[in-house]
Amino acid sequence: MSCAVNAAFDPGAVPAPSDDARAFHETLPGYAPTPLRDLPLFAAELGIGAVALKDESDRFGLPAFKVLGASWAVERALRRDPSIHTLVAASAGNHGRAVAHVAARRGLRARVYLPARSAAARREAIAGEGAELVVVDGSYEEAVERAAADGGQAGWFELADVGGSGPAEWVIDGYATLFAELDRDFDTILVPVGVGSLGAAAARYGAQRGAAVVAVEPVTAACLTASLAAGRPTAVQTPGTTMAGLDCAEVSLAAWPTLRAGITATVTVSDEATHAAMRELAAAGLAIGDSGAATLAALHQLRDDPQPMGTVLLIATEGPTDPDGYRETVA
Repeated sequence: MSCAVNAAFDPGAVPAPSDDARAFHETLPGYAPTPLRDLPLFAAELGIGAVALKDESDRFGLPAFKVLGASWAVERALRRDPSIHTLVAASAGNHGRAVAHVAARRGLRARVYLPARSAAARREAIAGEGAELVVVDGSYEEAVERAAADGGQAGWFELADVGGSGPAEWVIDGYATLFAELDRDFDTILVPVGVGSLGAAAARYGAQRGAAVVAVEPVTAACLTASLAAGRPTAVQTPGTTMAGLDCAEVSLAAWPTLRAGITATVTVSDEATHAAMRELAAAGLAIGDSGAATLAALHQLRDDPQPMGTVLLIATEGPTDPDGYRETVA
């Protein structure tokens, strides 16, 4: 595990967050802000002023935050082109399920590409939303390539949360709702980062509110850490991690300028440290999956950092999206 300060940090260069998506989300059936859970015992143990957790384990009935980006991107796409009839996406699990869910709500078809190492439970959940599944004998990035090829067909729309196109930017805007729901300010925000779309939304909120935003990555998939060190988007090898939603080799080009200017530092965490955090959260009555628990693992690592953190917000991005794996980990 390691922590790296971002030498390019320049919050004045970070764009303001969009407020269009929240107004749209509030019109959707079942919308409600997700809970902000205070964790005073963790704060006392770590010697921190306050710790709270934004619990995204139930968002529109799905066990992850991803539906915020998917629903807003589809809305934007249909406003531009009402002839769209099929959504296509690449996913490690949560994004694909969100796309399939939105497609069903909007009366559209969906096809989702997944890497071969995606968990069976996540595949079944996507199929349960009505999507066609295509399992790629390769990495997440290869699944992205297959989805992009399909997305060029007439009437098809590739809903990617990676890349430099409009849809990837719309996904970032959709995630702004998560932060707009906060009813108080924090000094430090810890956010899990895969391709960086949620990280970019956090950085825009942090720059607006004067909060330090620390990105949390798996030690085996630290593409943002590598990119910030190089000063440009840089691909890394990804041998695998149980933090499936963060198992990404490259940052999104749409997110990169905001990440470079708005992320204060990065922390990398191991699967073992994240599993320990999952057990701690379970003992506190919170069922949080691997990617979501990564922020608590990072907070433990930062407890000896000489820079004061003040009040801390942990973004817990998912519940147990692989129920069997979750039970085995917390048992």
